Amino acid sequence: MSHHYSGPNFGFPRGDARLDFTDLYAFPKPGDAGKSILIMNAHPSAVANPPGPTTSEPFALEALYELKIDTNGDAVADITYQVRFSPSKDGTQTATLRRVDGANTTATENDGQIILEGVPVSTGRDARVTQAGDYRFFAGWRSDPFFFDVAGALNNLQFTGDDFFADKNICSIVIEVPNSILGSKEVALWARTLIPATGAGGDWVQADRGARPSQTPFLAGDQNAAYLAGEPVHDAQFVPLFAHALEHAGGYTPEDANRVAKTLLPDVLRYDPTRPASFPKNGRILTDDVSDYFLAILTNGKVTEDKVGPHGDLLSEFPYLGPPHD
Repeated sequence: MSHHYSGPNFGFPRGDARLDFTDLYAFPKPGDAGKSILIMNAHPSAVANPPGPTTSEPFALEALYELKIDTNGDAVADITYQVRFSPSKDGTQTATLRRVDGANTTATENDGQIILEGVPVSTGRDARVTQAGDYRFFAGWRSDPFFFDVAGALNNLQFTGDDFFADKNICSIVIEVPNSILGSKEVALWARTLIPATGAGGDWVQADRGARPSQTPFLAGDQNAAYLAGEPVHDAQFVPLFAHALEHAGGYTPEDANRVAKTLLPDVLRYDPTRPASFPKNGRILTDDVSDYFLAILTNGKVTEDKVGPHGDLLSEFPYLGPPHD
């Protein structure tokens, strides 16, 4: 189910819905080939099983939300966009966006260039968008663009076309960036959430991470925690784990399972801003049916669709995601 419910047993990482990274999108800005739209979604508004709402607070004030960019193909970040949230005087939240470059991309909190500071987080239907030079920024509740029959997935992949996410919301971080910062080659993207480590020292612990849809909930298995705490540069260690899951779910031979697992790792979204976006070849747009693509991989072609299609409330302009449901 994309990256929703990526914690153990289709739960939330560390039991906190606000830390649950759900989807990553990257596509050229419509009507402007010189810019790209990067979207990191987190915090599903509802629990899948048993059904119920999560907290109304959009983002965890103690957490860091990061979008990582590798520009030279080594699966190590060269640019990090980092968002931290604070309470405002009226009890809502404000966001600060930083860019951290080079070797400092492993650093956390209060490093790098401040691009925007103290901008309001949206909680209503009207999107509160902030501009700073070549950047545009949005953070807040939106209609979840992901579409999938969750009940069918939990019922042995017996799909009926019931879109669990049709009336659900998500917390989105949307950044419009100039393509000049991405360089002239294909880049690799991933997202992560972090929380303070217990005890003194100011260290941080990675709660969730990912890029490609659905891999963590369906393939990480009993190494879920280790996978969520990992980095793309070390993802080769998880190839046997993914291969074993593919053998079991899709009836692959060991050789074929290993081959397919290698195509899924490292867990990054590859994106060339000079070409049209379409998952899995280049980035991901909001209407890409990533679930059908993943189901075909998971089942070795036995199941190829969940009978659910894109949502009709997407916007044609920034921040592109529809207004939140009541």
